Formats: sequence, structure tokens, C-alpha cells
Amino acid sequence: MGLVSLLKRIFKQKACSEARILVLGLDNAGKTTILRKLTNESIYDVVPTQGFNINSLLRGKFKLNVWDVGGELASRSYWRNYCDQIDGLVYVIDCEDRERLEESGEELINFLDDVKDRKFPVLVFANKQDSELAIAEDEITDALNLHYIRHHAWQVHGCSALTGGGLREGMNWLMEQLQNGT
Repeated sequence: MGLVSLLKRIFKQKACSEARILVLGLDNAGKTTILRKLTNESIYDVVPTQGFNINSLLRGKFKLNVWDVGGELASRSYWRNYCDQIDGLVYVIDCEDRERLEESGEELINFLDDVKDRKFPVLVFANKQDSELAIAEDEITDALNLHYIRHHAWQVHGCSALTGGGLREGMNWLMEQLQNGT
């Protein structure tokens, strides 16, 4: 094997070992709490995100550079500015807040329409599944009109940011998509 071939292979392996993940969702959905749970940080002093948070976490052979962007109405028009060179999207919804499910679905579909020329997997975390008031995970697809997503591989995973339930399974799906180049 020649030096150039070896360098290309090393560069390709290194390039595949990092992934940029964008975390979006309406305010109070649990985005920052999920990220803190995944990085083993305290979840008890979370405040609403103004702007964005950046964190890195190791997941299998990947180093994930995660951008957690605020979900307040004033921030949503800027979401598309964060999507340059992203490899995956984690969209978090608050399954207790039935009144905002339609709004949440519209924001996701609008965002994906704005960036439809980009290909990346979409993981929808149906958060707060530990609550008796939560809409069931299997109802999320219709509630958010996810069947309209045509340009991205997507999956819904129920989770609880408080207990950590479902987070590993959802992230495993996302990692599988990243490894497969979906």
C-alpha cells in the first residue's frame, strides 16, 4: 500500500470518527436535560437555553459535537443557520404538552423543508414518557405529521430525560444511521 493510499484511509477513518449533531425542539421540551443526562452532568440546575450550548460526548467510535439550540419562538427562525455540515438531527418533543404538539410538528417540518437539500438522519425523542399525561410514543408520528418527511431517515424513540430511559436506544439508532451514511 502506498503512502498516499494509507494517508487517504487514515483521513477517511478520522473524518468518520466525528459527527456534528444539532438538537432542536420547542422551549421546555427537555433538550438540555437530555444532553446533560447523556454526558452524566447534573440535570437539576437546568435553565432555559438562550442561544445555544455546545457539548461533546463519546458514543462508540464517534465523538459527537452536539449543538443544543434554544427553542423559544424568537430563536426558531435562526435554526437553519446551525445546519451547515450537520450529520444528524435530534428533535425533542414534550409529550406532556398536547397543546403544542401541532406547533412542534410544524416547526420540525418547516425546518426540514428549509434544509431539504441536506441529507441527515432525524431522531425524534418523544420526551417525558415517564409521565402519566404523556402522549404515547406510537401516536407521535401522526400527531407531528412525520409521514411528510421524505428526504431524511427518521425514527421516533420514547424517552425520559429525568430517568434516562430510552436515550441509549435512540442514540444507538442515530449512531447506526451515521455509520451507514444514511
